[in-house]
Amino acid sequence: MHRSRLVVPSRGGLSRRGFITLTAGGLLVAGCGGGQGAGGSKSEGVGGFTGEAYDGPDVTLSYWNGFTGGDGPAMQDLVGRFMDEHDNVSLKNNTIEWADFYQRLPAAAQAGKGPDVGVMHIDQLATNAARRVISPLDDLAEALDLQEDDFAPAVWAPAIYQDQRYGMPLDVHTLAMYYNRDHFEKAGISEPPTDAQSLDEACQALQEAGYANPFWMPNQWPAHLMFLSLLWQFGGEPYAEDGSAATYDDEAGEAALAWMREQVDKGYSPDNVDIDTQYTAFKNGDNSITWDGIWQINDLEESGLPYGIAALPVVGDAPAAWANSHNFFMTAQAAEDSDRANAAKTFIGWMSEQSSSWSEAGMIPARNAAREEAKYTDSPQYALREQVDALHFLPAVPGLGDVQIPTLEVAVNEGVLATTPPAEALAKQAANATEMMQQNLERYGS
Repeated sequence: MHRSRLVVPSRGGLSRRGFITLTAGGLLVAGCGGGQGAGGSKSEGVGGFTGEAYDGPDVTLSYWNGFTGGDGPAMQDLVGRFMDEHDNVSLKNNTIEWADFYQRLPAAAQAGKGPDVGVMHIDQLATNAARRVISPLDDLAEALDLQEDDFAPAVWAPAIYQDQRYGMPLDVHTLAMYYNRDHFEKAGISEPPTDAQSLDEACQALQEAGYANPFWMPNQWPAHLMFLSLLWQFGGEPYAEDGSAATYDDEAGEAALAWMREQVDKGYSPDNVDIDTQYTAFKNGDNSITWDGIWQINDLEESGLPYGIAALPVVGDAPAAWANSHNFFMTAQAAEDSDRANAAKTFIGWMSEQSSSWSEAGMIPARNAAREEAKYTDSPQYALREQVDALHFLPAVPGLGDVQIPTLEVAVNEGVLATTPPAEALAKQAANATEMMQQNLERYGS
C-alpha cells in the first residue's frame, strides 16, 4: 500500500494500503452527529424510508467510491444495472483513490460539494459519523427487515455508532494464506497447512526442496493485519470497545509478535522484508507462502501463477482473522433533501440485494443469502468459507486509524525487525495509543 499511511486496498493487484486514515489535524466537527446534517441542523431526509423504490422526480446522485483497480469493472456493472432498472435515478460516479477519498470527503461534505451516497470501509464509519459527515440508515435497515443474523458474523455491529447505524455492509474482506502449488508439489506437500505445526513442517519441506526462504515475514504492511489476526487467535483484543485504551500489550500480543519474529529466526523469511516485497516475491515465484488480503485474487488470476488460497493457519488457540468491510453510506448533504435521501437509500438497498455479483471483485458477500449463490460458491474465495465465522473487526471508535498508525504499527515493525523485544515494544506503544485514545474521547465525545 502507499507509504502515505494507507490501510486496506480495494484495488486488484495491489498490496499497498487502499485508504488513508484522516489525520488528527484534519477537519473536525466537535460532538456527535446522530441524525444531524453537516451544518448541525436537523436533517429533513433522515428517517422515514418505507422500503419502496424511489418514485419521485428525476434526481442525479453524486456517488463516490475508491474502486479504482480490478474491482472497478464489477462496481460499474452494478451501477449500470441499477440505472437501467430505475429511470428516475441517475448516478454521477466519482471514483477516487482511497487515499484521496478519505482526505477529501469531510471538507467536500462541509462545503456541500461532496457525494450524496458512497462506499467507505467499516472502520471509518464512526469517525465520519462523529464528524457529522454521514447520516444514520436505521430506517433503511428496518424497512428492508435486515438484521444481524442476515449478515456474516461480526460485520453488523461495527457499523453502529452511538446506537445508530451509519453503514450497510456490502462485503467482508480478510487475510488469507496464498501458496504456490508447484512449490508444494515439488516439496511433497499435499494439503495447505492448517496450524502452527503443519506450517512449520511445510516450511521445512520447502527448504529441503530448494526454496531457501519459503515464508517471508513483512515488518510493514500487511504486518499489523497479521499481528491482529494472531492476537485474536491467542485470545487477545487490541482495543477496549469503549475506545478508552489499547489492550494489545498482554500475553496474547507478546505471543503473536514473538511468533512473527520467529519465522525470521528460523530462516523461513529473510530479515527486513520491506513493504510489498513479500507479495511481489510470491507473485514472481520467489517464495512459497504469503499472507495477504483477498483483494489480491484478481491480480493472481491474471498473473497465471499456479496459486492456491486457504484460511489462515490456527497458530494460536482458536481460528481468527482480521477483516474489514466496504459499507454504503449516505451523507448529511443528501439527508437535507427527502428526495435525494430516499433515492440514495433505494440505491443502497438495491446494491445490498445484488451483493453476490460483487464476488467478481474478489470479495466475500456480507449477506448470508448471497454467499449461497453460484457467483460466490464458484469463486476462489469460497475456499475461505469456514474462516468467515472467525472474522474479527476493529471496534467502532472514532479516530482509531489515526491512533493505530504511529503506535501499533510501530510496535509490530520493531518486533519483527527485533530492534525492540516484543513485550517492550507493545507496552510502550500501547501506552502511547491509550493516551491518544483518551484525547480522542475528549475530541469526539464518549
